[in-house]
Amino acid sequence: MAQKDKMENFETKVRKEKQQKEELILTGTFTSHPKGFGFVTIDGEKDDYYIPVEETGNAFHLDQVEILPDRGRRRGQRRTAKVVRIVSHGITKVIGTFDQAKNTHFGFAIPDNTKLSQDIFVPGEHSMGAVTGHKVVCEITDYGSRNPVSGFRSPEGRIVEILGHENDPGVDILSIVRGFELPAEFGEAVLDQAARVAKPVSEADCYGRRDLRGVRMVTIDGDDAKDLDDAVSISFDGTNYHLGVHIADVSNYVQENSALDKEAKLRGTSVYLVDRVIPMLPHVLCNGICSLNAGEDRLALSCLMTVNQKGEIIDHEIVESVINVDKRMSYVNVKKLLDMASEGDHSADEALWKEHAFLIEDFVMMEKLAALLREKRRERGGIDFDLPECKIELDETGFPSFVGPYDRNEATRIIEDFMLAANETVAEHFYWMEAPFVYRVHGAPEEEKFRALSGMISNMGFSLKTTDRFGNKVGSGEIHPKEIQKLLDKIQGTPEEAMISRMVLRSMKQAKYSEICTGHFGLACRYYCHFTSPIRRYPDLQIHRIIREELRGRLNEERMAHYAEILPGVAEHSSKMERRADEAERETDRLKKVQYMSQHVGESFDGVISGVTSWGLYVELMNTVEGMIHVSKLPGDYYYFEEKSGEMVGEATGRRFSLGMPVRIIVDECDGAARTIDFSLAKEREDG
Repeated sequence: MAQKDKMENFETKVRKEKQQKEELILTGTFTSHPKGFGFVTIDGEKDDYYIPVEETGNAFHLDQVEILPDRGRRRGQRRTAKVVRIVSHGITKVIGTFDQAKNTHFGFAIPDNTKLSQDIFVPGEHSMGAVTGHKVVCEITDYGSRNPVSGFRSPEGRIVEILGHENDPGVDILSIVRGFELPAEFGEAVLDQAARVAKPVSEADCYGRRDLRGVRMVTIDGDDAKDLDDAVSISFDGTNYHLGVHIADVSNYVQENSALDKEAKLRGTSVYLVDRVIPMLPHVLCNGICSLNAGEDRLALSCLMTVNQKGEIIDHEIVESVINVDKRMSYVNVKKLLDMASEGDHSADEALWKEHAFLIEDFVMMEKLAALLREKRRERGGIDFDLPECKIELDETGFPSFVGPYDRNEATRIIEDFMLAANETVAEHFYWMEAPFVYRVHGAPEEEKFRALSGMISNMGFSLKTTDRFGNKVGSGEIHPKEIQKLLDKIQGTPEEAMISRMVLRSMKQAKYSEICTGHFGLACRYYCHFTSPIRRYPDLQIHRIIREELRGRLNEERMAHYAEILPGVAEHSSKMERRADEAERETDRLKKVQYMSQHVGESFDGVISGVTSWGLYVELMNTVEGMIHVSKLPGDYYYFEEKSGEMVGEATGRRFSLGMPVRIIVDECDGAARTIDFSLAKEREDG
């Protein structure tokens, strides 16, 4: 009996230990590092887990894994864990450059993604005839092994697509397109359906719509824009302004659950890369019947607002309409006309002035109204990040011929202000209707990031209020955007303006879509949505459907329940696709910036320190290019990162490098594969 009791106690102990172990196991996403170790991110947890090389369990980058945290860590130490099981692989295909082994039939696909530290072995029979230098899509057939016991074995794969040679024009961008799994082509069913619905507007289509074809209106866009989804009109009755924002009624052509709709929902957004656009909808729609081309009848949803001379929207109406745009305008030409009107002299471009004489009064009126709306937004604390966007021009071979800031002008701001007004008006209208809707939401910055930002700005001679009127520290929920706008006003026109603006922007949360209206911190408004771009954003298209059903009296309980069920998924997926598009756009910009600077190796440029880390200084040049000075290249001393001040400090000399400090650098090296640029300080290079 005693022996039996011992066995039962032992089995009970084993079961208990197993149960305790299972309770400790967490599931998350593995992110690999080129040096072999990795990190696992758990949903809902702020900090990730460090996974040592020997504990990765053969996990591959972006795998879903189960981990067992190390509970024996000391206080203050980083959380560590070991991978106990691979749940699923996050990457099944790798984009890379093929390297054929000499005098053999096999080769290796060298991944573009620098987080993938291992090349993929490709047997000759699975190479599709690829040769050294080909950019390829390689499907992984075996994830290999890094087990210290069983030994090392390379991942193995087969080539499923050859994109072209790495030196062919456009292949570098195409590789990024494939790497982010952006759907570049439309299926036959989608194209057929688009062709069928893209018919000219008929009188039957106009039935029941507000006829605004007699209202003078224009589109104002960039010179190279093709999908014109918003037009504006304006008038003044002596007391109030009457502003019309007219948006292409894409929902009339893209019916819910159609092949077109499913494809648009899958894509979520159009993607604007440096040399191409990957549209959400086929060109026959986005550049054709859904584009508000001048002189052609178009179906629209119009937000008609009455604005008083304090910039307050005192009345509005949302209607289905039919419009006919009088003139397509560019930001550049509207700015020229406004300048000539302001100066009272149109000799700078007599032909432009004569051609648009009938619109000059409207443009001047638009400028005045936009200023009123902008000031009203600033009064309530809306943040205006007046940051220059990057403009990249390519030659016929795809090589960047120009990289520099793309400045916003007054015409750009006019359209931005009018679109913001329409988006807020529509969002508030449907919020008070208590109808299911997709909102654009933006939370307050995290308290920790806000305090770190305040400290960094303080070192640069500026302040950001982090206490209330009693001197108590405020939490993130108590931070008012007006305080941030005050800071941006203080730095306007200073050398630190662009730098601090970017620091503030990086400290804030990312805006996203949600079926719950929680407000927009950056705009300091309670209600906000995306209504103005249904050609290129799926959430806009989705809410257009809801608006039309409400206007037609069809938004009954059944339809309300339907939208309440699907909108959380629409919001989450659209946010995810937006992030993917942003990452792809940034990646192509980085690539072209590296290519551009490769022709300037050895040359010197002025810049500003944009980041200070323990491994070096990041420097942003006047043309928006950013590179790094490694700590080992800092001259004349041993430098260390002082966490409290956020500065790089020389141990012996006490010399300090801090954010916003102007420096002159020399371009040392440009790595196209890693998409990085290395700098060194110019003065020290000259002295050395």
